[in-house]
Order: sequence, then C-alpha cells, then structure tokens
Amino acid sequence: ELGVPSAGASAGVPVPTVVENRIRTAWDNDAILSRVKRSNVKGILKVGFELSATGASIHEEGANAPDEETLNLGIVPLVPETLKKWITISDEVMDMKGSAFLDYIFDEIEYRIVKLAADKVVNDIVTAPTTATTSAASVANLTISSISINDFINAVATLSDEARNPVIIMNKATYAAYKGLQNAAYYGVDPFDGMTVLFNNTLDASSAASGNIAIVGDLDGVQCNFTNGDQPSFKYDDLSLAEKDLVKVVGRLPMAHGVTACGRFCVIKKSST
Repeated sequence: ELGVPSAGASAGVPVPTVVENRIRTAWDNDAILSRVKRSNVKGILKVGFELSATGASIHEEGANAPDEETLNLGIVPLVPETLKKWITISDEVMDMKGSAFLDYIFDEIEYRIVKLAADKVVNDIVTAPTTATTSAASVANLTISSISINDFINAVATLSDEARNPVIIMNKATYAAYKGLQNAAYYGVDPFDGMTVLFNNTLDASSAASGNIAIVGDLDGVQCNFTNGDQPSFKYDDLSLAEKDLVKVVGRLPMAHGVTACGRFCVIKKSST
C-alpha cells in the first residue's frame, strides 16, 4: 500500500518516493525548467545580483595601486506563490489501491503544474524592466516591425559576456515563420544561429500586430525556489460532493521565481509603430 486514504478519511494524500522521483524527472525533462537555477530554501529567498561594477586593471611594477573596484549590488526577493491544480474523481477511482491511484492522480496534475511553472518563468523574463533597480534585474529589448532572418543574431549582441549558453524561446507558429524565411533565402543560413530552440506558446505569435514574440538568453539567469520541496502535496475532500460519488483532489506546490541576473536575456518585441 502507498498510503491511499480510506473512505471517510480527512487527511492529505502521502506522496511516496516513486512519485517524488517522478516529479523530479518532470522538472529535469522540461526544456525550460531543466535550465534554470533551482533551490530549496524555506521562506522568502533574497538573491543578490550585480547592478554595476568596474573591471579589473593592470598594475605595473612600481606604479601606484589601481583604483579599488566599485561594486553596486541589488537584491531580488523571491516570494513564494502556490501553483495549484485540482480535479474531481469518482469513488471507483478511490477504490484503486497503491500505485494505480497515485498514477491516476499524477497523470492529471503533474503536467499542469510543471507547465504553469515554465509559463511563470517566461512571464518573469518578458515583464522584467529594461533598466535594473535595486530589487529587479534587467533584460534587454529588441523591437522590430517585421521579422528578419537576422533578429536572433541581433538579440545575442545585446547580451552580457555572462550569458554563456543562450537559447531561444518562442511560440511554435513563430518558429514556422522564421523557418519560412530560411527556406525563402535559398542558401544555408540558420536564422537561429545554432542556438537551441525551446517552445512556449504563452509568447505571442509573430503574425500578431504587436507583442513579445521571442526570448533569447541564458536561463541560468532565472532562479526557482521550492520552499517545501519540488514535489506537489495533495489534499482531498470526500464529503462535499459525496452525494454525487465524487472526491475532490487538490495538488499544490509553493514556488518562488524570478530573473536574478542582468544582461542574460533579450526579449524580441514586435511593434506596429
């Protein structure tokens, strides 16, 4: 048995090791979340980032000491919020035992929670300011009126040296549009310049008159903090819908997230003006 509640019980559904491993595999397999920083710290996590700093210098023998480095830091507070998905299931499903019950629940809840977490990361990037403050890291913007085969090359030019592993995130319809430009060019040009392309359809399609159509950047510049571990917890209610032979199951996962480094991302924005 894996802790399936008995009829009439009123407690949370335990999550055994096999399910914990399953959600961790889901994080690792998600193209976006597998690339962000992840941590497990209780409460609000404050992450320091570099607002500005002077570079290193040469000190020639016998010369005066170089000026001390000037370093300005900001702090991003990562405040937890709860990702939640709930479903109703029949008493017949509740009669299942062991892994059959948990597999059914996780099939319904796992994907939606992981997908929402990825969507929140994308939203963090597109809503980040273009000028850093003491509590928010900045991203660059590249505004275009129509798509061009050079867009992603131009976006990379806005990134800092610390953006070592840039990827591209876009809507699948936008991907098709850029591949169309490649096909129309009749030569071996890669509009993505060899970068890995990840998909997230919360971004606007390039056919829209205006909107955020793509992100170029290093996802190491985002951090997700799981305050109670990275697997969802479950609660269920077998009383309020008892007359319908239904049980409500709620999956929840507290997570904080945010952009924690400047110069790691460029958002390609399409504008009609």
